[in-house]
Amino acid sequence: MKASTVELDEAVSVPYADRTPSGLHVPVVVGPEQVAERTGIGEPGRFPFTRGIFPDGYRGRLWTMRQYSGFGTAEESNERYRFLLQQGQTGLSVALDLPTQCGLDPDDPMARSEIGKVGVSLSNLSEMELLFKGIDLSRISTSFTINGTAAMIYAMYVACADKQGVRREKLTGTIQNDILKEYVARGTWIFPVRPSMRLIADSILYSNEVSPRFNPISIAGAHMRDAGCTAVEEMAYTLANGLAYVDAVVARGGDVAKFARRLSFFFYVHMDLFEEVAKFRAGRRVWARLIKERYGVDDEKAQMFRFGVVCGGSSLTSAQPYNNIVRVAIETCAAVMGGAQSVFTCAYDEAFQIPTEFSAEIALRTQQIIGYESGIARTVDPLGGSYFVEELTDRTESRIRELMAEIDDYGGAVKAIEDGWLQLRIANSALQRKRDTDAHARLVVGQNCFRREDQAEQPGELFHLNPQASATVLERFERLRDTRNEAEARKTLAALGEAAAREEGNLMPYLVDCCHAYATVGEMVAQLKAQWGEFEEPVHL
Repeated sequence: MKASTVELDEAVSVPYADRTPSGLHVPVVVGPEQVAERTGIGEPGRFPFTRGIFPDGYRGRLWTMRQYSGFGTAEESNERYRFLLQQGQTGLSVALDLPTQCGLDPDDPMARSEIGKVGVSLSNLSEMELLFKGIDLSRISTSFTINGTAAMIYAMYVACADKQGVRREKLTGTIQNDILKEYVARGTWIFPVRPSMRLIADSILYSNEVSPRFNPISIAGAHMRDAGCTAVEEMAYTLANGLAYVDAVVARGGDVAKFARRLSFFFYVHMDLFEEVAKFRAGRRVWARLIKERYGVDDEKAQMFRFGVVCGGSSLTSAQPYNNIVRVAIETCAAVMGGAQSVFTCAYDEAFQIPTEFSAEIALRTQQIIGYESGIARTVDPLGGSYFVEELTDRTESRIRELMAEIDDYGGAVKAIEDGWLQLRIANSALQRKRDTDAHARLVVGQNCFRREDQAEQPGELFHLNPQASATVLERFERLRDTRNEAEARKTLAALGEAAAREEGNLMPYLVDCCHAYATVGEMVAQLKAQWGEFEEPVHL
């Protein structure tokens, strides 16, 4: 057996270093004298919500268990959703393929090679009807990880509910709809920043009126974290983006006390358990104080910081992937002790493939074991009162505020993103993380230490995408074009384009009309591109 090339003394010394991955100092021990200056952490369910947004934590109801899933055709994804629901999943999380994310129809030459590969193809209402066939939208909470075309997918979901006979006010779930982090971290943008902000404000204001139980945005630090920033940077940049969205909706006449109740947030959980718990505790406190102090809102429901998480992401490895089961379990403990409202646990094989039913079930069982067997969920904020956790929460809050102040000084999140300033900050953090990993200053078991060179990298069952999925999607797409009421589709698309050309007015009713007429995502995007153009990424030499 060939062992790791890392020497034993190197491998065992680094975990006891005196800093968290975000660079926050970790004392050998923390006592009461080091937290004596605290003004108090408050009670669960009360401002500033350090200990959680519900007085009884998970006593009344566990977090929503969502497994991010979607691939190939709508029928195949529907089958996976039914399987997960039968296994005890309590909410759906829809993964969309890259063409749908980028606003391309399946027949676009740029789309053909990517149909159904990283998510389900969802180009029009008929596909969504198949996706949710046999699933009552009035009884399930659905999350969509979609951004550049989020308004179109949300409009499609509303239209799908109409087709099912489900009243819009019964809809629950979340549309990610966070375009700012797309410019920063992922790249599935379409329109320039300011027209995109208009579209997001439209969807928030519209949803507040027609589907008041639905979260029209999930402000997502997760992808910035995966792009390389630290836990503290993830929270700071996410909250800064959140303020930009609040300001955009206020500028449109929105009432913060009303729409802030439906704002939600989304994060990755990585492996430093105490830093992750402190991140969430501090984030709740910072957000509550910002809503109260910056916007003068005293309504505690509007001050609440609601968030979902992914346990996994770039913390998982393709090397020795069964180790990822342990990683996800630790991260889920951190999410629950940090008070998450919904949790998605990555499957151990997601570092190199779409999960199989077997691996997806293990990921779901991880949540269920922690929820029903571990006892962690029995009491609110079980780490609250720990000298170390309280001291780390305080210092995390201070650092978050410092980073947010830097963005404010620059001119705000929108300007920082338009200029590429924030992208450069994250790129520098990613580079440092890579250097630390290469130098073994950051240890990843099975990847850069304790690695068996003779061990297969990808054990277990492999996922095989249906080779006919692309042909099936394309054939059905062409059939839709031949059978829909073309005049009605053209009429609704023209109305959308005319509305987009005006600087005022909400575009969501026009998008819903387009979806009812079976206009496609690509056609709706084309109408908006004609008015707004496309985003051009700033280049730093």
